[in-house]
Amino acid sequence: MSEEFKNLVQLSEVSCEKFANRELFGVKKGGAWKWMSYADFKKLVDDFRGGLASLGVGPGDKVGIIANNRVEWAVAAYATYGRRAAFVPMYEAQLPKEWQFILDDCGAKVAIGATQEIYDKLKQIQKDCPSIEHVIGFDLPAENPDSFGALCKKGAENPVDNEYPDAEETAGFIYTSGTTGNPKGVILSHGNITSNINAVQQIFPFEPSDRSLSFLPWAHSFGQTCELHALLSIGCSLGINDDVANLVANLAEVQPTVLFAVPRIFNRIYDGVNKQMSDKPGFIQNLFRNGISNATKKSKGEGVSALGGLGLSLADKIIFSKIRLKFGGRLKYAISGSAALSTEVAEFIDALGIDVYEGYGLTETSPIATANYPRNRKIGSVGKAIPGVKIVIDNAVTEDPINGEILVYGPNVMQGYHKRDDENAKVLMTDGGFRTGDMGRLDDEGYLHITGRIKEQYKLENGKYVVPSPLEEDLKLSPFIANVMIHGHNKPHNVALVVLDMDSIEKWGRENGVSGDWENNPKVRELIKQELADRSGSFKGFERPKNFAVISEDFTTDNGMLTPTMKLKRRNVLEKYGPTLDGLYSSGASARA
Repeated sequence: MSEEFKNLVQLSEVSCEKFANRELFGVKKGGAWKWMSYADFKKLVDDFRGGLASLGVGPGDKVGIIANNRVEWAVAAYATYGRRAAFVPMYEAQLPKEWQFILDDCGAKVAIGATQEIYDKLKQIQKDCPSIEHVIGFDLPAENPDSFGALCKKGAENPVDNEYPDAEETAGFIYTSGTTGNPKGVILSHGNITSNINAVQQIFPFEPSDRSLSFLPWAHSFGQTCELHALLSIGCSLGINDDVANLVANLAEVQPTVLFAVPRIFNRIYDGVNKQMSDKPGFIQNLFRNGISNATKKSKGEGVSALGGLGLSLADKIIFSKIRLKFGGRLKYAISGSAALSTEVAEFIDALGIDVYEGYGLTETSPIATANYPRNRKIGSVGKAIPGVKIVIDNAVTEDPINGEILVYGPNVMQGYHKRDDENAKVLMTDGGFRTGDMGRLDDEGYLHITGRIKEQYKLENGKYVVPSPLEEDLKLSPFIANVMIHGHNKPHNVALVVLDMDSIEKWGRENGVSGDWENNPKVRELIKQELADRSGSFKGFERPKNFAVISEDFTTDNGMLTPTMKLKRRNVLEKYGPTLDGLYSSGASARA
């Protein structure tokens, strides 16, 4: 390991000096990628820090920002740390009322907006948020005194040195989007975050030559700590993805060696590859399926026949290598977090020749608590506790001898929720532990397995407990199902609200002479009924949905059905579709939305 970091100012300063001439950030402009060096980045941080100082930003102040990933985001973050102030990121996709709540709740002194539109909204919010003294806009014309350029110019003319926070000082607030109520501000110290960075450097063999294509939001702890801070600490480079729609094309151009993603992205890869294979000749389809099967056996240490090995080699040469080329051809690590990844999907990606490493944690744990890593990997688990962290399973909460609530102990545990003493009392234990609210078990080798979320667990009328999210993930592997929510609280059995994957359904319709009202088409319902049956084969009998409704509008952040980190807002779905779901229990229900 190179250096034991105590704060994020030290981390940035050490890396920018050690890797001054290396590429740090890449941005696509005019169809070409332009790369900025660590030295160039340091100059911008120094200038913006001076600009923040000219606004009176100092120890204990809060700087709020509403922006997607971009160079200026990272500049503002490290400049804020260098003033011993706290950085408070938000999502562009959030509603203005959420921005206002967060800025008011944290007492932001400065609010930064990415675009002219966000800047204008922040100026309106400022009228009702007395703590905000200054509003800055990244995209404002340089002659505007509130612009990023103007503030950097002022800072360059009036430079100030870095100030170095203690490990216990607050680095930032990350507001959990929350599936219910107002978001909670998770207070993370410099020591919290750097404990994660130091642990990553001990267990994961990243090198300065590694590169990522960054598309996970840095406003979320996974993207911020695991990608931005961790890779910068090692001297790696990060291409900044401009739009999710361009992700695959940009992967081919940036040629990353590491991909940080959430299960939703890996599910899309799984689905996309399988759809492509379905259009290939029978020989190629068989070669592909057998290749995946034999690669999975080999990964598990099981024997592969000579003929199977030959087939695998052929599949890799003809099929798998071409798939890897679509991701740039250099991808070594696929790192999944934020939610549980299906074992089937993980084995599939792994079989393509891309090593999958799944980890676990929460914003409240900075975020990493456990991780799979080279020579310590078990697909289907979320890995072992990282250095300095201890995992304990509390079986008393669930009254289950195997699965219990996951408790986390270590230097990564948050300082608490901002101004939420009641909430802190629920999760912060007197012995230093953190109650995650997640259910899991530890196997004999110390690997953690996630089995659900306690607050999502509900009881059917027959007394059986159901944890819906793992079941939903399995159902979403159907190429015809874009999203799904299982429902059954205090009901006789489970039902499902199924969102159609319209691209797949329309293609299937053309091939089978089916068209019209997809949501009410009896042939579509028969297709989905069969898909649900096929995908729920491993479910317990009481877990399988006995009826379902079909809709074509997906769950998104825009319609309020998903959080910015793509978690299902069950309450919002129930508010809109509750009558439809309840109708599935009536005698002779049509099961149509």
